Amino acid sequence: MADTGIGTGLQVELVAADRTVWSGEGSMVIARTVDGDVGVLRGHAPLLSVLTEAEVEITSPDGVVHAVVDGGFISVAGDRVSILTEHALLAEEIKINEVEAELETANGLSAGEERERRIRRAEARVRAYRKAS
Repeated sequence: MADTGIGTGLQVELVAADRTVWSGEGSMVIARTVDGDVGVLRGHAPLLSVLTEAEVEITSPDGVVHAVVDGGFISVAGDRVSILTEHALLAEEIKINEVEAELETANGLSAGEERERRIRRAEARVRAYRKAS
């Protein structure tokens, strides 16, 4: 029988240094690498790339999982997607008031790499929170 692409999908793991944030089956993963956004579907070519501070979206049988990572790596091999990062949060774990205060603080810093990193991080968290709401 021919493979129709229906049925088993991707096995996805989102792992932070201190815990497995999310693990399960997905049909699509979207993440931002230092070279741009990447979308992963079943049958994707092997990939290893560096992530930036941004959102990660995982389409699962239960809906779309929105999360944020503070950089890290994405690995794709044999319909298995591993996202490894030091810190990650699911959208429902984001405390939006704290993130908005963090964004305001970051905007008040003098120009530089640290300011830009903190702004990217806070903006990614705000986007993930709003998409999940």
